Amino acid sequence: MTTDIILSGVGGQGILSIATVIGAAALREGLFIKQAEVHGMSQRGGDVQSNLRISSEPIASDLIPLGQADLVISLEPMEVLRYLPYLKKDGRLITNSTPFVNIDNYPDPQEVIAAIQATGHAVVLDVDTLAKEAGSARAANMVLLGAASPFLGLEVSKMEEGVRQVFLRKGEAVADMNVKAFRAGLEQGMANLAHGMPG
Repeated sequence: MTTDIILSGVGGQGILSIATVIGAAALREGLFIKQAEVHGMSQRGGDVQSNLRISSEPIASDLIPLGQADLVISLEPMEVLRYLPYLKKDGRLITNSTPFVNIDNYPDPQEVIAAIQATGHAVVLDVDTLAKEAGSARAANMVLLGAASPFLGLEVSKMEEGVRQVFLRKGEAVADMNVKAFRAGLEQGMANLAHGMPG
């Protein structure tokens, strides 16, 4: 069993925290994990991407070949389109619907979302709003992770432990809020799984 994940977004959105939580959960389940470094401009506003590979067997390479990703998880909708060539035919896209407009020629956001939904296997949700409802706009990355978790093949309890482990150093209240944000996303992800993937 191998799950290949591409994480994408822009600097400052918390891509690294998503990778850390998934990694912690995978290790708790006794799985092997390899993560390529976060590539791109990690300063706020630059595009960032990371390859994350989880397997029950040792993993040789930390890079995901074209057409082999099981999941593309993105905090920025246009970034999803950039990594479509890496997705398997039956792979899944999980993305935030809110664009991070950091370039003058950013395409029409509605056209971007339409292109994502045209794949037929995308979960598109407004993680920013869900994060605010959970207590902090900064927890949008944990909402997105929650929405992606039904497709990761990892135990939800291990994922929650990973969230708590990553954020506990910032205090109990911050850890609790991020777990709450994760659960808000999880509810959305489970709903998508129950109804089949939306088009």
